[in-house]
Formats: sequence, structure tokens, C-alpha cells
Amino acid sequence: MSSSSGQSRLSVAPTVTVLAVIKTRLLGASKGHALLKKKADALTLRFRLLVKRLEALSERISANSGEASFSMLQVRFACGEQIKHTILDGASSSKALVKVEPSTDNVAGVQLPVFTLVGGGGNAAGGGAGDDSQQQNRPVALPEQLELAGLAKGGQQLHGAAGWYAELTRLYVEMASLQTSFAALDEAIRTTNRRVNALENVVKPRLANTVAYIKSELDELEREEFFRLKKVQAKKKKDMEKAQLAEQATAASSLLEAGGAVGDADDDLLF
Repeated sequence: MSSSSGQSRLSVAPTVTVLAVIKTRLLGASKGHALLKKKADALTLRFRLLVKRLEALSERISANSGEASFSMLQVRFACGEQIKHTILDGASSSKALVKVEPSTDNVAGVQLPVFTLVGGGGNAAGGGAGDDSQQQNRPVALPEQLELAGLAKGGQQLHGAAGWYAELTRLYVEMASLQTSFAALDEAIRTTNRRVNALENVVKPRLANTVAYIKSELDELEREEFFRLKKVQAKKKKDMEKAQLAEQATAASSLLEAGGAVGDADDDLLF
């Protein structure tokens, strides 16, 4: 790489073929820069929306955590402290009522992870849904070991607490999905912006300087060729003029010699 007008350029031979190749590369770099710019804008827009949803979701989780904790206190008050052991035994001996299924969401070529909560008596929550209209204290299916828990007292409080914690679980899954997408988007935006800056500040100026250099060299070669052709034509013209003068001189000398020979013959006849 050499320098041209204080800026970098490629070290290439200044020929018409190389000029066509560099122009093609410059055109491709311009198109790539435009596409990457659009991709960066799309990712940035999605990133901002994701930040807003994370802020709103954090507030909802904070509010729901307080309600869930308060509902658990109501269960303990209504059922007694022994309900904690009943709940732990039932949860440890039963199968999971809800599962998390991973999937992906394509945003401008970037694969974002999405976690979806399924199960729980037909309740499902998408990790990226963010639906504020869903009820927070909704009935949920309990394990078989806990179906009769609270039957004597505290059953309503127990089901209410289960509803709060089920909603809180859905919100935590959604938060995990959004935070994972947030990290993936942040890395993708950084990478895309680095590529955009490299094309805009390094690749395109270097190719443009190379094109300008080749054009200037070709113009200089054209001027030199034009000057050489003029000198060749001038020399040919001068040589032609010399040849014509030599031919004229030869013709004149031939005429003089012929005239002298005729004069000598006439003198001989007179004597």
C-alpha cells in the first residue's frame, strides 16, 4: 500500500484492466455499505424496542414479586407453617407442569433466541410476547399431590398464590428471553457498526484513491503518447522535406549535366 495525496491506496499497476476491476470492487463496497447500514438501522430499532420492553417488564416483575410474596404470607397465615413442607414434598415428587421451549427469531439475518413457556394447564407464554392484558392472578393446575392441599382451610389463598407465582414464572422466562436477545443484538450491532465504519472510512476511500491514481496515471501516459506521436510526425515531416529537397537537388543537377552535354555537341558541329 502506498500513498496518494496523503491518503492510502492499493499498490496496483495503472492499466485499463486493473481500473475496471477496482471500479467493480468499489461498486460492490458501496452496495455492501448501503446494505450493512440498513441492517444496522434495523437492528438498532429492534434494540430500542427491546430496551423499552425490558424496562416495562422489570417494573411488572417488581410489582408481581411483591404481590406473590404477600400471597405466600396469606397462605402461611391461613394454612399454617406446615403448608411449606407439603408444597415442597409435592413439588419434589411430581413432574414439571410447565416447560421452556427454545426457538429463534430472525431479525435482519441475526438469529435471536426466544424462550416459550408451555404447559401449566393450558397456559402458555411466549418469551417475546410481552402481553400486558393477561391476568396476573389466574387459576393454574396444581400437581396431584397438592390437589387436596388447603382443602380444610386456605385453599383459596393457596390457589391464588399459585396463580401469582405462575405468572411470575412466565415473566421471568420472558425476561430471560429478552435479556438473551438483548446481548445477541448488542453484539450484532457492534459487529455491524465496525464493518460499516471499515467500509466507509477505510475500504471505500482506499478504492476511490486507487481509481483516481490509475486515472491520473493513464491520463499522463496518454499525454506522453500524444507528445511522442507529435514528435514522430514532426520528424517524419522533416525527413520527407529533406528527401524532397534532395530529389529536387538531384533533378536540378541532372538537368544541368544534360544541358552541358548538349552545348558541347553543338560546338563540335560548328567547327
